[in-house]
Amino acid sequence: MNLHDYFETTEGTGILATSNSAGLVDVAIYSRPHVTDDNTAAFIMRQHLSHENLQSNPHAAFMFIEKGPGYKGKRLYLTKLREETDPALIDSLRRKPSKTYADPDVKSFLVYFQIDRVRPLVGDKEKE
Repeated sequence: MNLHDYFETTEGTGILATSNSAGLVDVAIYSRPHVTDDNTAAFIMRQHLSHENLQSNPHAAFMFIEKGPGYKGKRLYLTKLREETDPALIDSLRRKPSKTYADPDVKSFLVYFQIDRVRPLVGDKEKE
């Protein structure tokens, strides 16, 4: 199954890790990414610490834990490519409507990442 289909059909919990230029790390709960092709994923982000960190350090990691028994999921290693601020585009990609998105004073961003590497949630044969 390709990543686009995986993230469109698999339920679970996502965690995005970023760090600033000094290496101070932040982790946050995030929705599934929008996978646009084999090498690109995008996240809708608010004006919070994760987005702020990406302004000085383009690298991030996303961990997705599948819903259900056991430890299944994926780890994505990412590098920021660009971001969009078009509200119509961002709203068209939202999977769930929410009252919190309606606040026009809170800016949202669609942040695109290159997918550098994909690993299973637990272990793999790759040497670290």
